[in-house]
Amino acid sequence: MNLSKWPRQTDTKDHDLFGDEHFGKEAPCVLYEKRPVLDQGGDPIEGLFSAWIVLNNPAQYNSYTTEMVKGVIAGFHRASMDRSVVAVVFTGAGDRAFCTGGNTKEYAEYYSGNPSEYAFYMDLFNGMVDAIFMCKKPVICRVNGMRVAGGQEIGMACDITLSSDMAVFGQAGPKHGSAPVGGTTDYIFWYLGMEHAMWSCISCEQWSAYKMERLGLISKAIPVLKRGDRFIRNPVVITDRYLEDGQIVYGEFIQGQAAEDARAVIKESQVDFTLLDREVNRVILTLTNLFPHCLMMSVDGIRQKKKFFWDQSKLPNRHWLAANMMSEAYLGFNAFNNKKLTGKSECDFIEYRRLLAEAKPFDQELIDAVLPQRKE
Repeated sequence: MNLSKWPRQTDTKDHDLFGDEHFGKEAPCVLYEKRPVLDQGGDPIEGLFSAWIVLNNPAQYNSYTTEMVKGVIAGFHRASMDRSVVAVVFTGAGDRAFCTGGNTKEYAEYYSGNPSEYAFYMDLFNGMVDAIFMCKKPVICRVNGMRVAGGQEIGMACDITLSSDMAVFGQAGPKHGSAPVGGTTDYIFWYLGMEHAMWSCISCEQWSAYKMERLGLISKAIPVLKRGDRFIRNPVVITDRYLEDGQIVYGEFIQGQAAEDARAVIKESQVDFTLLDREVNRVILTLTNLFPHCLMMSVDGIRQKKKFFWDQSKLPNRHWLAANMMSEAYLGFNAFNNKKLTGKSECDFIEYRRLLAEAKPFDQELIDAVLPQRKE
């Protein structure tokens, strides 16, 4: 059979549900762009692209507003329906953060104390995670900085993570009035093992990209600091030895004066994503040289395991998160949002526990007792 004689389909259907109204140019917004797939020599391959979905809110560490959530959903659907797109790159603007989760200012000033509205918002958030899982293209999370809280959750929904070695990873919910139930508690233990997963979720510690590479949360941590014409590894992280006194130290943060000296080195260096983007392009080219339907069958077969547990939990978690906006989320988000006025970003946890031990109702008196007060 001579397939070259088949007529080319010219009147193709448009399967995209969304227009351009969900994408913007000025922050806060989501950017959507197509970039040519590059061959081994770095030259564009005609007719094949990667879709870049960029969280563009760098002034607030790329935290996503309600409108940005809509943009992410629209972006993943558009990439999924585009025949010329080989893979999706999900990243953030700037060099400080991939994403730090939901926009705390919006949470505090609109959603806290308003559970019905937050329930609507959670329907959108669930739709954002669903859009990642349902995208019919492999999804690369290009971590250009902090991936924390909800940013960690949408990042883990992606298929492959390539990270700046300056990035940190972790959760923030129990410290700021929520819980990591936007996907993290459903499958982080598959990445880290149960003990590390538990501590990551409840401690709210931030772990280095090298530690997360060692533990298996991400594929690669890649140097992005440049001194002169030479790339250097993140100087605040131990990367030159594995054990110390019988303990694993690779990927842990250094302490004391050495840490101060390392931060001075960072200030003298510039951030350059050349090596990170070279690796992103290498992965995209690898994916390009695979049968697309066999590739997606393989990707979906692995995604399905994460998605199964996500689907079991997302609806009850939606209701709990909405109800929580009347209590601990109200405290946590307002404390964080007003930190410039009070000098503190967290509630008085000790006093809060004392009041609960006395069976104190959640009323204005309790709120005033535990929220940081405005500085004189």
